[in-house]
Amino acid sequence: MYKSYFKTAFRNMVRNKLHAFINITGLSVGMAVTIVIALWIADELSYEKHFDKYSRIGRVLQNVTNNGEVQTWWTLPWPLAEELRKNYGSDFSNVVLTTGLQPHLLTTEDNKLNKTGLFAEQDFTKIFSLEMVYGSSHTLKDPSSILLSERTAKAYFGDKNPLGEIITIDRDKRLVVKVAGVYKDMPSTSEFSNLEFIASWDLLFNATDWIKSMSDPWRPNAFVVYTLLAEHASFEGASEKIRDAKLKKVNEALAKKKPALFIHPMQDWHLHSKFKNGVKEGGRIEYVWLFGIIGGFVLLMACINFMNLSTARSEKRAKEVGIRKAIGSLRSQLIYQFFSESILTAFFSLLLAIGVVYIVLPYFNTIADKNVSLQWTNITWWFTAILFCLGIGIIAGSYPALYLSSIQSSKAIKGGYKAGRNAAIPRKILVTIQFAVSIVLIIGTVVVYLQVQHAKNRPIGYDTNGLVAIPMASELHTHFDAVKNELEANGTILAMAEAMSPTTQQWSSTSQLDWNGKDPDLSVDFGVISGSYDYGKTIGWEIVMGRDFSREYISDSTAIILNEAAVQYMGLKNPIGETVRSSNAPYTVVGVVKDIITSSPYTPVTPTLYYLSTWQENFLVARISPTISTAEALANIEAVYSKYNNEVPFTYEFTDESYARKFGDEERVGTLSTIFSTLAIFISCLGILGLSSFMAEQRMKEIGVRKVMGASVLDLWKLMSRDFVLLVTIASIMAIPIAYIAVSSWLENYRYHLAMPWWAFIAAALGTLLITLLTVSWHTITAASINPVKSLRAE
Repeated sequence: MYKSYFKTAFRNMVRNKLHAFINITGLSVGMAVTIVIALWIADELSYEKHFDKYSRIGRVLQNVTNNGEVQTWWTLPWPLAEELRKNYGSDFSNVVLTTGLQPHLLTTEDNKLNKTGLFAEQDFTKIFSLEMVYGSSHTLKDPSSILLSERTAKAYFGDKNPLGEIITIDRDKRLVVKVAGVYKDMPSTSEFSNLEFIASWDLLFNATDWIKSMSDPWRPNAFVVYTLLAEHASFEGASEKIRDAKLKKVNEALAKKKPALFIHPMQDWHLHSKFKNGVKEGGRIEYVWLFGIIGGFVLLMACINFMNLSTARSEKRAKEVGIRKAIGSLRSQLIYQFFSESILTAFFSLLLAIGVVYIVLPYFNTIADKNVSLQWTNITWWFTAILFCLGIGIIAGSYPALYLSSIQSSKAIKGGYKAGRNAAIPRKILVTIQFAVSIVLIIGTVVVYLQVQHAKNRPIGYDTNGLVAIPMASELHTHFDAVKNELEANGTILAMAEAMSPTTQQWSSTSQLDWNGKDPDLSVDFGVISGSYDYGKTIGWEIVMGRDFSREYISDSTAIILNEAAVQYMGLKNPIGETVRSSNAPYTVVGVVKDIITSSPYTPVTPTLYYLSTWQENFLVARISPTISTAEALANIEAVYSKYNNEVPFTYEFTDESYARKFGDEERVGTLSTIFSTLAIFISCLGILGLSSFMAEQRMKEIGVRKVMGASVLDLWKLMSRDFVLLVTIASIMAIPIAYIAVSSWLENYRYHLAMPWWAFIAAALGTLLITLLTVSWHTITAASINPVKSLRAE
């Protein structure tokens, strides 16, 4: 019995090829988009869940008041961990201090490679569970020990057991350690995905003078504190107790910042990492909701097509129902027949969708910067997919199954069955929803693109072309003039300088700042960037007032240059010659430069001070000559670099590439939104194509009569297109307010954003109308061009 249902369903699909093609293609595209988005969302929601104590792990953050606003900082002073253990320990099972993840040079007899890792107190592995390949995770109590990730161990020692092997950390060879354990690589769904080694905090502390010799260790915020809550404690309760733990220890000047500590739960690290005025506001969860809604809309549009075409053709199948009833078919059998057809269509669509997903996933992973894959061995995934398929089939087949099976056979056979005047209203409502969704998606995609371009076109204050940053070594600092002269002589560079940080980043700030007219109760935090002579010339900054640092002025050792944001914030009308005190030391302002973007291109520029350094900096910044190829320039720089410093591998980063990465998330969202929106429009067009085909077929006699009475093809095209134009108009009226609310909310996430582009709303509505008319025109013009004698004779 059931076999015959599906056999008959398959024959109907073969008989109505266009109808079946539109249904299967549209539904498979909708399913494929939904599957891809579901895999992406599952990946986003899985972050950090491989840790055994995931629900109790947290990171201590602080809210501070700076420059008139509350900022959330992710780093802390190093004595804080011991303070929490000593005076707030009842709420914590463990508290550990670590450095941030940073690259370090690891050297063995045979290899020297830059690897990313951290220095941590010995209880780090009690909080973060490691899956060990060799050795024990509890060996950090020995300061001379190091734990390596599996890929790092293989890079140095191949497949052999590396326990006991000697490694030197950093180029000055002061940190000599032995391998005490190898752990499985962290998954990509973790903040620690690039954690390639873990060394002892005690080792770093004992060997690093600048940490031990701090005059006020509670002032520099350069470290990370992780906590493991006690079983009985809550994040809210523990956060309330430790709130003033730092405030009680800092001096009066720092107390003006009102530092307030709180614990950020691990479950929020990835999805809820954005704070505004000290309050958790969002983060990646916004993208999860965005793509979840898009996936739901795309699938809804595919289902609407399925339902519309099924109901539109119901009238043609009334006679079939009448005949089946006349020869003895029960209503239940007819219901099973119609459901079998819709479920079979959904099943074929699912198979095609899985094939499409399998093909496109590698490209999707490249665009989305992910590593997701189909869950072939996951029974839950397959059960959900099959259940999903059945649900779509049942919903789409419900109208013909339940309504057509109830009509009287005699009436249907005589041809007396005719859908009522209002039968098309549900279809029109569903089509209007499709149009509205398409318009919203088009507007959203256009606004995302325009916002990214708006930020990209923002003046950044310097020239990124040909600018390269190279990590500094002590040997290069010692021979700086020789390196510079040699590279200039062979035409490789135009200029070179030392710098505290890459031009796209700001690594230091100061709150110990005073100037004439400053409110004594004002808490400030200005960016600090130091560099050698020619730093400004090398990066190409623009002096708007005063002068650059110069070797002709001995007094420039106590000179500073301000950016425009600093001048404006300090309220200096004539800044040149003004005295600014930093940590009570007087500095004279000799110049003002245009604002330089060193952090996010979507936020205001930080007030910044530029100093002239006389010590070794962290980077060489060089401007490559445009008369030489990039490959040749890098080869020349590497040769000179190795000549003076062959102990450290040559690494570099182009500034334009580093700056481009700041747009990564937004560009990925824009690209994916464009793809999904295009597919949604494609699905809508399929539905319109099917409906216009059905309408043309249904009104064939009317078209013939009108042609006989003198109607032109244009007149008939207007007649057939009128309904769709009305539906697009209604959809536009519905969609534009919704899109406005959505994009306004999204743009508010960026303090530097474009004005609302009203033309995009009009263009989306007109574009949808144009696409609709082009889709409808094919069938309507074809039907209108048929010889009326033929169409009337066919009737």
